[in-house]
Amino acid sequence: MVENRPFLNIITHLVLILGAAVTLLPIWIAFVASTHPPDALTQAPIPMLPGPLFFENYGRVLSGGIADAGGVPVWLMMMNSLVMALLITFGKIAISLIAAYAIVYFRFRFRMACFWIIFITLMLPVEVRILPTYKVVADLGMLNSYAGLSVPLIASATATFLFRQFFMTVPDELAEAARIDGASPMRFFRDILLPLSRTNIAALFVILFIYGWNQYLWPLLVTTDESFYTVVMGIQRMVNAAEQLPVWHYVMATATLAMIPPVLIVIFMQRQFVRGLVETEK
Repeated sequence: MVENRPFLNIITHLVLILGAAVTLLPIWIAFVASTHPPDALTQAPIPMLPGPLFFENYGRVLSGGIADAGGVPVWLMMMNSLVMALLITFGKIAISLIAAYAIVYFRFRFRMACFWIIFITLMLPVEVRILPTYKVVADLGMLNSYAGLSVPLIASATATFLFRQFFMTVPDELAEAARIDGASPMRFFRDILLPLSRTNIAALFVILFIYGWNQYLWPLLVTTDESFYTVVMGIQRMVNAAEQLPVWHYVMATATLAMIPPVLIVIFMQRQFVRGLVETEK
């Protein structure tokens, strides 16, 4: 039994407050910088309170973009990132669920060999196979498209492994009872396994959405049309805009906006996310 000592509680809360401050300080500085004119960020000390240009700076990047960085509005880049992240997330979850279901509940030759082939792909991330993947995408005419941005990143050995491990914990009596009641394999999958997997799906949704949202190398390679730029690419282009100095107040405004969707996903799904990671009793 853990003893309730006031002194230890104070130390614990101080450590938590310090950790939160260290984590939030860069975010606060980025937000403050996005509300000031550019010359305010080159002076010492830098401002620590919001400035008067909040609506002007954010309205500029959201509606018109930065001319030296291609002039792509940030709302369009965020929409591209959102579509890409959702396609990757739902695609990974759907394919991994079906693959894990087939491996666990269907008896066919080389079943375990198929699983290990899928699992071995963990050693082949997209950065390792980027050239042949790009060649396939280009030959299929998928450059500068949402399919080209998302389809090569959909397969997930990690999600397949996690769902397989969970399905193996489901009692065999459930499958036998469903078979006796006349349920088809797809009905057993839809009505029993999917509801039991909802916490795992929620946890993977958060992880995979952030993974898809933060993609940089692959979108940079397969998109040359500015209308398909993602927000991470937009930030990089703003920092390296031609031969001019970076417009840091616009860069910080874009970075602040880019943090909003992942943060909202984590906030609204934190309970399901934690349960999906720590829940052991099904």
